[in-house]
Order: sequence, then structure tokens, then C-alpha cells
Amino acid sequence: MAVEEGIDDYTQDGTVDLKGNPVRRSKRGGWTACSFVVVYEVFERMAYYGISSNLVLYLTRKLHQGTVKSANNVTNWVGTIWITPILGAYVADAHLGRYWTFVFASLIYVTGMSLLTLSVSIPGLKPPPCHQANIDDCKKASTLQLATFFGALYTLAIGTGGTKPNISTIGADQFDDFHPKEKASKLSFFNWWMFSIFFGTLFANTVLVYIQDNVGWTLGYGLPTLGLVISVMIFLAGTPFYRHRVPAGSPFTKMAMVIVAAARKWRVPLPSDPKELHELDLEEYARNGKFMIGSTPTLRFLNKAAVKTGSTDPWMLSAVTQVEETKQMLRMIPILIATFVPSTMIAQIKTLFIKQGTTLDRHIGNFKIPPASLAGFVTTSMLVCVVLYDRFFVPVIRKWTNNPRGITLLQRMGIGLVLHFVIMAVASLTERYRLNVAKQHGLVENGGQLPLTIFILLPQFVLMGTADAFLEVAKLEFFYDQAPESMKSLGTSYSSTSLGIGNFLSSFLLSTVSDITQRDGHEGWILNNLNKSHLDYYYAFFAVLNFLNFIFFMAMIRFYVYKAEVSDSMHVLTEELKVMRLKASNQEAAKGIA
Repeated sequence: MAVEEGIDDYTQDGTVDLKGNPVRRSKRGGWTACSFVVVYEVFERMAYYGISSNLVLYLTRKLHQGTVKSANNVTNWVGTIWITPILGAYVADAHLGRYWTFVFASLIYVTGMSLLTLSVSIPGLKPPPCHQANIDDCKKASTLQLATFFGALYTLAIGTGGTKPNISTIGADQFDDFHPKEKASKLSFFNWWMFSIFFGTLFANTVLVYIQDNVGWTLGYGLPTLGLVISVMIFLAGTPFYRHRVPAGSPFTKMAMVIVAAARKWRVPLPSDPKELHELDLEEYARNGKFMIGSTPTLRFLNKAAVKTGSTDPWMLSAVTQVEETKQMLRMIPILIATFVPSTMIAQIKTLFIKQGTTLDRHIGNFKIPPASLAGFVTTSMLVCVVLYDRFFVPVIRKWTNNPRGITLLQRMGIGLVLHFVIMAVASLTERYRLNVAKQHGLVENGGQLPLTIFILLPQFVLMGTADAFLEVAKLEFFYDQAPESMKSLGTSYSSTSLGIGNFLSSFLLSTVSDITQRDGHEGWILNNLNKSHLDYYYAFFAVLNFLNFIFFMAMIRFYVYKAEVSDSMHVLTEELKVMRLKASNQEAAKGIA
């Protein structure tokens, strides 16, 4: 009995310690290990958002850049921050594993943060102060100053490329999909993961941006750097408790092999019986802690990669499971595309929304609110909605749907997409009101501050947090959940890729709209003087874009097929192995009798 309990204590999902030994469930993983990961994320998000939240104002006030240039520099950098995780996921899945990729990337991250703090602290690395109303009259930053500042920013971006796709995956890896209690805990992990992210973000958007605006940029950037160092130390302290997955090879290479093999055999007919396709032995999957996936009719052309033609070349013949893993990653691409537009809306929080705030009255008595602090309401709204969703909405809805999550992940994402349309409609109406007040008080030409409280922008920030509670949480969980077991890091990087492309799309749209609307002698929609601009038109354009994107999303989800539960697949695999072994023993017994 004791032996059986000891065997049952080992994880069944193939996780090991750093030396490659099987791990006991009672010794590693679970919420004990996750606590280090979650606390790390609080400090790391404080560091990241301590830089990104107020970056547009640093570029404007200290480096003397205009509205379009400063906003695009922010979104281009943030886009890079979210795109580099693809490289980090590749390194983790193909070579170093998630833990060591994360550790090495953290060192690069800390280096970039340290250089950035120096660049805002040393007088020779920034242009002299300027108090001119027209920013074009200020002395611009030199090539050396720009190279130092942006070099530090993009060094930081390379570091986050290795940390972002792996830290959430490391956290999720601490729960065994084949243990009912741990699997139940994993369903709540991503909600509380997002909670930790936005808790750190809240501190950055309130305390740190206040320090940057009212005390100084040296302390304002020095504290996030210190927070990052602390976060890495916390993560390393949890090393004895982590479960790890062995690198399973490059997911890109595996997918390429399937696509190439199918293309090379495009004239070869598919067998009527899927069992005639090439597949590895069940024993091999069980021995390696991997999962067999049965052939499916979706993306049927790729099944040709598994048709036997006599060649064993991996670029001519793929196992059915490898084909299905490739299908799983490709099936998610239309959903990924549908998240680009809302990611573009999120980019406005750090750029145009903040620039709007600088034109409004920010006083509460003698206290002056930093414009970037309004992003704290996104965080607060999101925190409240995540708790309400997880603790109240899910238990109630689950009674009707019998879905452990209450509603499906795609349904949750759909609600978020609708909210993004509402957000931009509200933002457009609010901006129209702001412009009317500017006209009434004769503040259009001089770009002066309006006698209008900054809190008129509050609805669009609060609604953005509500949308995040639906779309961003579901998006992260969806891409992790639907990715094959051997490609989880790549699946997680889909989520960050969405935000990256959304930021690049924001830069493209802002530059294009600014250029087109200034042609033929027109003043344009986006100028350095926001009181002369027409952000109300720009936001209305975004509302239309969100509506069209929602229609596209609804069309795509009609064709999406959720992958089978891994735990169910493992149960089937175990039962099939038992049957095979029973048949083998019966055959041996029959031979003995004969």
C-alpha cells in the first residue's frame, strides 16, 4: 500500500527537477511553487510599467518629441517588447528549457533597466530643459543621447523576450493536468496570475508615475530597477520547489516538417482509414511522458504528411500526433488575428489617452494628479472584475452551462471585443466634448489647459480594465490551453505577439491617419496641439474598426474546434496500453499452452 501511495505521489505530466529526475507532487509544484512566481510577477510588472506608463511624457518633456513621434516611439518599443517572446519561446522549447532561458534573459533585463536609469540621471545624456510652449522651438536630443536611451530600452526589450513567454508557463507547469485537485487549481491560476500583474501595475501607475512627475526621473526609474532585481531574487529563491519540463525540440522545426512533408506529397491520396497513417507506438509516448493525439478531419491536407510512402525522412514523413500538434497551432491563428485590433486599443492607454490628460485640470485641492496615473483605474477596474468573475460569475453560470469555466474562453473573449467597441465610442464622445469646451474658452490656438477635470476621461479607463478582465485573461489562458503540451511556451507567446502587433499597428495607423488628414492643406486629425486636433474622429474610426473586427471574430469562431482535454487523452492512452499488455500476456499464455 505504501509503495502504491509513493508511486501515486509522482507527477504524471512528465515534469522533472533540474537534474532530470521525476518529482514528487508533495515536494514540488502546486501553489507553494507558484507563490514565488506570482510574487515575482508583482515586482516585475511594477518595474516594467514604471517605465512604460509615463514614457510618452518623458519623450515629450525631456527629449522634446512631438505627439506623433513620441507616441510611435512608445508603441514601437512596446511592440518589440511583446514580439521578442517568440524568440524566447523558441530558445526555451528547443534548447535551454523554460527555467534557464528565463534566468539568462533576466540578467539582460536587469542590464537594460540599469542603463536606462543612468541615461535619465546623467545630465550629458539628455538635452537641456526647455519650457517653450511650442516643442518645435526646443533643442532636440543628440544622436548619442538618443542612442544611449533607446539602446537601453531595446536591451530591456530583448531581456523581456526571454522572461515573458516563460514565467507564466513555468507557473502553469506547477499543476499536474492528470491530478483532479491540481487541475482544478490550474483553472484559477490564470485569473490570479493576471491579478498579480495588475497589482504591480497599480503601484507603478500611482506611486511611481507620481515620483517621476513630482520628484524626478532618476528616482522614478531607479525604483523600478531595484524592484526588478528583487523580483529576480524572489524567483531564484523558489528554485528548490519548481517542476520543470524537458525541452521538446524546436516547435517551428516540427511544424515546418509537417507542412513540407504534406506539400511534397500533395498528389498522394489519403487512406480511407486514418489508422493507416504513420504513428509512433503507444509505449514510446507513455515512456516519454508525451501524449498521443488522434487524427482529425480539420486542415485535412496536412494529414498527407503522415501518409506512408516508404521514406522515413522526417521532412517526408510525420507522425499523426506531430501533424495534429501543427494543426492546433495553425487553428489558433485566425483567433490570434482577431485580437490585433483590441491590442491596438490598449496601446492608446500609454499614448493618446495620457496626452489628453495633460490638457485637463489635474488638481484635487493642492494635489496634482499625474496624467499617467489614470491608468491605475484600468488596473483597479480589472482587479475588481477578475475577482467578481472568478468568485461570483463563474459559480452561478456553471450551474447552467456545466462548463468548469462558466462560459467558454472564446465567449469570454467575445464579451471583451464588444467592450472595446463601447470604449472607443465613449472616448470619441468624450473628446468631442473636450474640444467644444476648448472652443468655448478660446483655448484652441494656444493649446492651453482646459477648465475641465481630468476625471472626464475616467469612463474610458474603467471600461478598458473591464474589457481586460474578459479579453486579456481569456486570451492568455486560451493560447496556453489550446497549444500542444510540447509547444506551451510558443502558445503563450501568441498572446504577447497579439499585443506586439497591436502596438505596431497603432504606430502604422497613427502615422498614416496623420499623414492622410494633413494632405491638400488640411490641418489634420493629430497635431502637437491637441486642442486643434480631431482625436474624436480618430477614436470614432477605431470604434468602426472594432465593430468590423468583432464580425470577423464571430465568423472565425464558427469554424474553431477546441482540442481534446489532455487528461482525457492520457486516460485513453493508459486504457489502450492496458488492453495491449493484456492481449500480449494472453498471447504468451496461449503459446505456453500450445
